Amino acid sequence: MPKAPRNAADGRSYRSRENKPASRGRSYGKPERQTAPVSFGAPSPFQDMPQATSFDELGLSEPILRAIQELGFEAPTPIQAQTVPVLLTGRDLIGQAQTGTGKTAAFALPLIHLTDAARRETQALVLAPTRELAVQVAGGIHDLARHTGLRVVPVYGGQPIDRQIRALRAGAQIVVGTPGRILDHLRRGSLALDQVRFCTLDEADEMLALGFLDDVEAILSELPESRQTAFFSATMPPRVAALMRRFLKDPVHIAIQSKQRTVERIQQSYYEVPPGQKLESLARVLDMETPGPTIIFCRTRQATNDVAEALRLRGYGAEPLHGDMGQPERDKVLRRFREGQADILVATDVAARGLDIDTVTHVINYDIPFDVEQYVHRIGRTGRAGRTGDAMTLIERRERRQLQTIERMIGTSIKPAHLPTAADIAARRRAVFKETLRETLEANAFDGHLATVEELADEFDPAEIAAAALQMLWQSQQGNDTNIAQEIAADGEQPEPGMARLFIGIGRQDGLRPGDLVGAISNEAGISGRSIGAIDILDRTAFVEVPNAEADNVINALRQTKLRGKKVNVQIARPMDRHP
Repeated sequence: MPKAPRNAADGRSYRSRENKPASRGRSYGKPERQTAPVSFGAPSPFQDMPQATSFDELGLSEPILRAIQELGFEAPTPIQAQTVPVLLTGRDLIGQAQTGTGKTAAFALPLIHLTDAARRETQALVLAPTRELAVQVAGGIHDLARHTGLRVVPVYGGQPIDRQIRALRAGAQIVVGTPGRILDHLRRGSLALDQVRFCTLDEADEMLALGFLDDVEAILSELPESRQTAFFSATMPPRVAALMRRFLKDPVHIAIQSKQRTVERIQQSYYEVPPGQKLESLARVLDMETPGPTIIFCRTRQATNDVAEALRLRGYGAEPLHGDMGQPERDKVLRRFREGQADILVATDVAARGLDIDTVTHVINYDIPFDVEQYVHRIGRTGRAGRTGDAMTLIERRERRQLQTIERMIGTSIKPAHLPTAADIAARRRAVFKETLRETLEANAFDGHLATVEELADEFDPAEIAAAALQMLWQSQQGNDTNIAQEIAADGEQPEPGMARLFIGIGRQDGLRPGDLVGAISNEAGISGRSIGAIDILDRTAFVEVPNAEADNVINALRQTKLRGKKVNVQIARPMDRHP
């Protein structure tokens, strides 16, 4: 079929999306490939063949094998051992595998082997749903192709397009990009797909979930009929299956079961939390675990902002990551997390696609995922590169059945854990403090203070001197601050009937006065001062009673303003230790 006529105004030759027919059965510039129905459950004859136990057995070129050796890969993963031989024969392929199974190399190795470095035009195209995944995939392909002379160019939104245009014009045999930016280049004429021999869709389910169906169809319809196509998807929803039936020709189906990778090196547990106390429960878990780099998963973008802000108010180095953030801001957050400037990343599932940070020690499901594949993808962010990891899920009683479904699907029991009490957290902190002291004693790093101890020994028992010094050190390290959960638990007051008791994260030491609370609540929440109940201001915290019906309104209003020049933590004061 001839190409669409060149637009005289801008010189573009790509068929505009605005000119496409409205019918769902539309053509995008090339006739549909005539394919047989895809049988997703049928066994593949390739899976019955003996699987390669080394990369040397896969039939790859010497430059690729040299790069593999330099990168330290010893043996192919199951998805690589089954997928590479199929793709090297030229067959279309459906690969079902989760992130972390080595699927990038599974399609990158044959892609590199089949691409001709002597030709400058684009011969291979990889589509990825997010900028992070596109960058990661392009980097992986570049590393594996380091000795082949192939040029790999990533294209994605958030980066100046003129820079990408220059890179494409310089010659790019392999292009990795997001659908939207690929279409931009097609319209501008800076990218041609007529010589593409190999196309891969990575994370096809996420691509469609993000609304890229029309874009993907438009791009695939512009590819030559003779190309080889591979779809990689963790799940097989109907829209993905329909897309495969349309664009794949007699594909081989390779599936790696998720249960093969969910339990190794990852300790899985769950906490059942009282209704409305998930945030307080999360803080207790973090205080008890004292984790390293941690990713907390939330369902919504708003939740990531709320949780990250609440954790920052508690003193944690938490950063949100979600799809509404601009690319520069996302890059900044990821850089801070990778460099250890932020301890906690609070993310949505889509925003976390493509993250590959080996040092993550804990994954916490603040919201239980809707399906098992989402759960597998989340916990796969930890326990990487031979390390161990912890995956924890916070659930309410009504979510038990959903957790049981996940357990049944992954074939593993997720162990229950008890929420730590204030006493548990205090004991944990003292244990850590004791270990730090032991390390100091073993290192003999105290010679300069022995004279002081000897001088005081004439007046006091040496044990008392040591205890006093430890008390001073403890106070300096803890800042005389008490855990918020302890503050709430210690508050034994019960609100009057019809009233809600709110916890305020500052107190008398911050200059807080009753008039400050009354003024802020009246002005920001629009509540009459006469409706405000008892106010108790302590050294570092405060409590105020407001009508039950206005509690959420007051909390939201106070979180958006400042008290005594500070953003403060505000929440319902329900002593968790007293909760049934």
